[in-house]
Amino acid sequence: MLYGRNDEKARITSLVAEARDHRRSGALLLRGEAGIGKSALLAEAAALLPADGPPHVLRVTGIEAESGIAYAGLIQLLWPVRDRLDALPEPQAAALRSALGDPGLAASPAAGSADPARDRFTIGLAVLTLLADLPGEHGPVLVLVDDAQWLDSATADALLFAARRLAAEGVVMLFAARDDAFTGTGLPELRLARLKREDAELLLAERGLPPAVRTRVMWEAAGNPLALQELGAAGTGTAHGADPLPVADRVLASFRAQIGSLPESTRLMLLIAAAEGRGHMPSILNAAQSMGVGLADLEDAEHVRLVNVTGRSIAFRHPLIRAASYHGAVTARRVAVHRALADTATEPDCRARHRASAALAPDEEVAAEVEDAAERAHRRTAYATAAALYRQAADLTPAPEERAARLGAAASLTLQAGLLDDAGDLAVQAEKLTAEPAKLARLARVHAAVEYERGDPRAASRMMVDAAAEAAPDERAAMLRTGAVYGWTSGELPAVLRAAELLPGDPTVRGLALLADGVHADGLPLLGRLVDEARGSAGPGPAADVPRTGDPGAGDRVRAAHLALIIGADEAALELASAEVAQARRHGLVGTLPDVLETLARAQIATGRHADAEATVAEAVKLARDTGRPHREGRLSAVLSLVAAIQGDEERLRELIAEAPPYSGLIDAAPALLDLGLGRHDDALRRLERLAHGPHRHSTVASAADLVEAAVRSGDPGLARTAFDRFRGWAEAGGQTWALAVSLRCEALLTDREEPYARAVQLHERSTRPFERARTELLYGEWLRRARRRSDARVPLRSAAEIFERLHAAPWLDRARAELRATGESGQSAPTAPDLLDRLTPQELQVVRLAAAGTSSREIAAQLFLSPRTVEYHLYKAYPKLGVSSRKELAQLVLEPA
Repeated sequence: MLYGRNDEKARITSLVAEARDHRRSGALLLRGEAGIGKSALLAEAAALLPADGPPHVLRVTGIEAESGIAYAGLIQLLWPVRDRLDALPEPQAAALRSALGDPGLAASPAAGSADPARDRFTIGLAVLTLLADLPGEHGPVLVLVDDAQWLDSATADALLFAARRLAAEGVVMLFAARDDAFTGTGLPELRLARLKREDAELLLAERGLPPAVRTRVMWEAAGNPLALQELGAAGTGTAHGADPLPVADRVLASFRAQIGSLPESTRLMLLIAAAEGRGHMPSILNAAQSMGVGLADLEDAEHVRLVNVTGRSIAFRHPLIRAASYHGAVTARRVAVHRALADTATEPDCRARHRASAALAPDEEVAAEVEDAAERAHRRTAYATAAALYRQAADLTPAPEERAARLGAAASLTLQAGLLDDAGDLAVQAEKLTAEPAKLARLARVHAAVEYERGDPRAASRMMVDAAAEAAPDERAAMLRTGAVYGWTSGELPAVLRAAELLPGDPTVRGLALLADGVHADGLPLLGRLVDEARGSAGPGPAADVPRTGDPGAGDRVRAAHLALIIGADEAALELASAEVAQARRHGLVGTLPDVLETLARAQIATGRHADAEATVAEAVKLARDTGRPHREGRLSAVLSLVAAIQGDEERLRELIAEAPPYSGLIDAAPALLDLGLGRHDDALRRLERLAHGPHRHSTVASAADLVEAAVRSGDPGLARTAFDRFRGWAEAGGQTWALAVSLRCEALLTDREEPYARAVQLHERSTRPFERARTELLYGEWLRRARRRSDARVPLRSAAEIFERLHAAPWLDRARAELRATGESGQSAPTAPDLLDRLTPQELQVVRLAAAGTSSREIAAQLFLSPRTVEYHLYKAYPKLGVSSRKELAQLVLEPA
């Protein structure tokens, strides 16, 4: 019976009831010290579901000895349902087969498909889909994760990814972990307190202890249930008197005392089991036989309930018993046991682990074996596990240069796992051991990537370009491209120019350098040709997939989409980014998506697809959080600052700009656009002048058109002319229709003539950027109204008002309507039809669009990294908002932007 846990039991019961009755899902982390009752609560949760029929409860217990074995916990959890893998989407099934590592489950990926092991988060997605498929008609599924602090990191990542994305599957995931471990999960937590005195007395009352002993045990146990049971079972308090020992240490001492009273052969068997760690009977017995003991020697330990022995495993009743058995033995005996386990091991990872534990000094042979284990983990995308093994291999390496290489590999893998501080520390350690230029360059590359992720791309660009000068030839080009991109986006122009000097033949770096140097005539056409080539050779079909190396400068569609945005080729950027997002979804490349979605959102905003951009950014932010990269959230959210500025939402704009990285040109560009819309021309002028003379002048040339308008409105024609010359040169060099139209609008503002306005409006009719078209039509309508051509003015003003209304550009819409009233048009302009998209949440919008196109729920789930039940839940919520009741009616709605 559990004493004093009524509130905790009620919360868990409520989660299970919601999953059973309403198909809701939930996750909860139980946290507390050793012995506080976490495992007992998990057992209570399991008792809420039937024990017969299909598997309702899946269990995994973290094992300290397996924390360095990739996906050891996942194998334990999913082995009972491994027959369900074939029902998963192929990329997910292949990734999960790879993780489970069973030859009988392995299957070759389809021809032309991406390697399923390239993205570690695909495995988490596969776990989510598999769990969502289990409930069916048989009720909820309960996933119990005990001792989560000892899960291998690959399993922990996969389970947490699934837990964070639960919604409407009928799945409950309960994790239990120690106080000081398994942190930063993002899950709701329930911290278990020690028992109150009355509950502790009830627990001890079962023991029939004398009052003096009971009082002593109560004081020693301090409300810890395990301590109450163990010290009470001993019949006396511990022998520590008034020593201020933690409760767990008092229980540990009690276990050590029990173990110390056992025969030597029993203690040796307990030590072998503790060192083996997994409870794997064949491994334990093989080592035991080599040391002259056997299963019969465990009999005394079984009698006092220190271990439970079954036909297949040996389990310690509590992890503290295993700790007492292992750490209570002398070092020489522990080393001998690990050697015996290594000599009899049949699994290479286990052999490497025990050989490492038995090593008393650096040993290259052992280090190489641990390095092999690291490579196996790396191939299965268990980056944190592989990094830890490389680090262990480095500790065992006698030669400094080889140790530096292994520490460098550990640093790189740690970076891929998202552990920035640890990656930087490992790189520093490696740098102290080598003077070899190529190795130092590789380590500098890690430092640069760390700085970029931390939010200092200017420092990152300098580091990357400087390091590239000393890098190996096969690495130099990629480093220089990356350094140039970092420098371009952050305004570190000297790094861009130096990269071009070091890599003169690369068109990407050369094009960026020309633009950074203010040379539009050559730079824009050069980048334009690269974009055209990418569009011609990188179609969305699997056969045309562009090879990816994970490097921003590797020549893939993402880089081409970035270049398209730089030159203002909006439709090309949208096409390329959409194709890359489609590929990432098709192959389950979850980790790459936040950056690709950011690029897509920028293209969507440029082309007036604001609702789509909101949904895209919302997904990117959630994925960044789910994949352990919350530091990217501010950068992703800041993309929407232009939308907030267009809509006149000053409060939201302030919040988004506050989250923007300090190197972003949006900090001035977006508020200046808001000022223009609200008629605050002097404020806009100050911001835009600062932008035109600051480090981002090369990447915000389009804002020069805003500067023209602000300067004209503020009565500074000289400044307006300078800005116009700059924008016109950029527009003519790039040849983008929208830019040429805006250039004509600027000319009209300066000359106060109709002809440039009329030509601009004509060009806008076949260009992207509806917001810019509406601005041109508004200014043309104002000019016509001032020329007393009221009837003529109404045509562009009505068009502008319709576009502004569709884009929710409130300040600009107010101006257009005021101008219409000034022409004599009564009332407001005729409102456009209500936008159905505004009724939906970003997630609902994505689901509805795909469903309307005939995509099945299962296919939608695979594309959006959700479960099919969550997709159905979003459709259920969206139907009444749209006034429909089925997919057939959904397909008849207009859900694409005009």
